[in-house]
Amino acid sequence: MNRTIKETTVNNFYYKTQDNLKDHLNSFIDAYNFAKRLKALRGLTIIDYIYKCWNEEPERFNNDPGHMISVTYI
Repeated sequence: MNRTIKETTVNNFYYKTQDNLKDHLNSFIDAYNFAKRLKALRGLTIIDYIYKCWNEEPERFNNDPGHMISVTYI
């Protein structure tokens, strides 16, 4: 994951400030977690996989996986 982040950000872009880098990293992480479908998860996004696990085995979780997500995910 670290290599993926590095290749997608600092290896390809120049950032004038750390805030620019931070904004781009946050955007990348959101896109990766909510949009990128991964072969390792059989075509699910990370958030889809987490919710699937939560629905199948809620006892494994201390909190609803969406407790820190500002938008309702269905």
